[in-house]
Amino acid sequence: MTSPKTIQQLLDLGGRTAVVTGGAGFLGTAMSATFAELGANVVIASRDQDKCRRRCEELAARLEQPVRFAAHQLDLLDRDSIDRLVAAVVDEFGGIDILVNNAWSGNKNTWESIDDHDWEYDINMSLNSVFRMIKASFETLKERRGVILNITSMYGHVAPDYRLYDGKQFANPPSYGAAKAGVLQFTRYLASFLSPHGIRVNALSPGAYPHPPTRAHTGFVERLCAKNPLGRLGEPEDLKGAVALLCSDAGSYITGQNLCVDGGWAVW
Repeated sequence: MTSPKTIQQLLDLGGRTAVVTGGAGFLGTAMSATFAELGANVVIASRDQDKCRRRCEELAARLEQPVRFAAHQLDLLDRDSIDRLVAAVVDEFGGIDILVNNAWSGNKNTWESIDDHDWEYDINMSLNSVFRMIKASFETLKERRGVILNITSMYGHVAPDYRLYDGKQFANPPSYGAAKAGVLQFTRYLASFLSPHGIRVNALSPGAYPHPPTRAHTGFVERLCAKNPLGRLGEPEDLKGAVALLCSDAGSYITGQNLCVDGGWAVW
């Protein structure tokens, strides 16, 4: 019988490669930093390759131990772009051990303002792109018995309180929660059907984590905080422990789950 691993050994990601879509963004930067701090090679991918490159340089400068970074351009609405990313990572790093589907973009919309174009864009970006990324990465994840982490939202499993959202400026689009709910069910499906290949699949639901420009609007922020049992907004660093758990051997017996990092938002 082998000796039990320490928590440090379970969390160690040395020699593994993590791909983070939207990895240079507000929440994605903290996720990318988590993998680098645990020793993994980190591939940051988004539409803005220059931003990805800057984020790689910033993270590398903060680390005490050297890890490999790569910045790649990625358009999640373009299957060829996804295929190119996966091929480049396999060529440069040998494969993908951890895939984090985090990227998102979309328009602010109310029920009254949303149209077919915005609805279809949001479903394509938030749900269909997750399918495409996982489908394209399946062979390398299967070869390396990898891990998939899908970033969803509290609004994938609870409804927005309409009283919080006053007008289009702070609106939560109906398409957003619908897509994220789809990702949660897709996560459970994959956890079942990919388990014979040794692939673990989980979801992480943040909330509420408004971007910095939104945080300048004190009235809206006060309403969000009052809705939350912990009485504050989420900070990107609040996600790091959950990401580390679900993507490392510390979470090796966890699959098909949705971990809510939301300050208790949904408990009342």
